[in-house]
Amino acid sequence: MQWCDKTEQVKRWQSEEKAIWYYDPINKKNRRYFPDFIVEYERNDGITMQEMVEIKPYRQVIGPPENPKRRTKAWAQAVQTYIINEAKWKAARNYCEDRGMNFRLITEKDLGLTL
Repeated sequence: MQWCDKTEQVKRWQSEEKAIWYYDPINKKNRRYFPDFIVEYERNDGITMQEMVEIKPYRQVIGPPENPKRRTKAWAQAVQTYIINEAKWKAARNYCEDRGMNFRLITEKDLGLTL
């Protein structure tokens, strides 16, 4: 949020204000997803762009291992989280594509916050 406020190219931004419908394949229901940010900015060539941004831990973006040594409850929960996130991101990409926007996933590695 500080980056958005301090970056001159950013014209407008909002946080978790847009709802996107997606189908939750785990619970078999339609649900709403609120992406972290929508940012409108001016590129170096002067073109104004809108981008939907979701910030997630890297481990959630790459997903859990397919064949772990032990299939624990934590592993099963991670699989479900990954499947639901994939459904959300697919809906977000479709939403953005229909509106000429970009969709971007950002992790702590992208932000330079890895230890």
